[in-house]
Amino acid sequence: MNIHNLMDNMSYPLRLTLMVPKESKSYWHIYFTCLLFIYLLILSINIRLVMVIIMQKALHEPMYIFLCHLSVNGVYGASGFYPKFLSDLILDSYVISSHMCALQSFVIYSSLLCEFTILTVMSYDRYVAICKPLDYHSKLTKNTCVKLILFSWIVPNFSAIPAALLSNLRPFCKYHIDKLYCDNWSIVKLSCSSSFVNNIYGYTVAVIFCCCAVIIIVSYVKLISACKASLENRRKFWQTCLPHILSLINFTFALLFDVMYSRYGTNDIPESLRNFLALELVIVPPVFNPLIYGLNIRAVRRGFASLNRIS
Repeated sequence: MNIHNLMDNMSYPLRLTLMVPKESKSYWHIYFTCLLFIYLLILSINIRLVMVIIMQKALHEPMYIFLCHLSVNGVYGASGFYPKFLSDLILDSYVISSHMCALQSFVIYSSLLCEFTILTVMSYDRYVAICKPLDYHSKLTKNTCVKLILFSWIVPNFSAIPAALLSNLRPFCKYHIDKLYCDNWSIVKLSCSSSFVNNIYGYTVAVIFCCCAVIIIVSYVKLISACKASLENRRKFWQTCLPHILSLINFTFALLFDVMYSRYGTNDIPESLRNFLALELVIVPPVFNPLIYGLNIRAVRRGFASLNRIS
């Protein structure tokens, strides 16, 4: 029976249902307007930041190049959620095929992992810039930057592919996802078969990304130690590291809440809180990151001002 169901899963896409937002029929136009505005804002500020970094030669430095990739990732992740959800609001049809659900899960999951690796690379960049300023250009060469960028994209995407395959190549016995969008663990819970392999793989990926967390923690311990000894280092820290810390704290807490709820949450949690926790990951980081960097880093602010004059 399981083999038959597995072949059915692979031969044609099943139709899955997603959570219907509370009072969506009465207030769909309000939901639609707010989320369309947020999506356009995400596209606008992130694409604008990428343009500023590309067009301004003064910003062709490793830190800004990594920031550029952070913005690209923000657009990539947001585009995995907003177009589908906006179309659901218009059509009043919260249905998705299993194949499209797998794709949406992969995009959102890989985007979240990319966010973490890019923030890890950025913490290493700030460590070298402040703790070893004389070695900065010898350590962060063009070749090294390319390797770090490839690492920040390849590792998360190659981690997300097996996760997507393991969750989707299982027989489904339930067809409702109690969330506004598809994610990996929500798909796993649709199957009545054992999730042992999925758990083992999930813990393996968690260990890999815990290593990234260790790199970030070690970098900032050394950064804080270096800043105590120098006023110039303190100035650099507040100007370039504060946005990174704020981005990291916001993203880490949002991700932890989402993972904990997906795996261990109950329906006793109010729907509005569940939706808020689910949406924070696709709203706050892609809006927050370019704004906090754009407002706090002088060179980026000047780039925005120059772009405004050109436009």
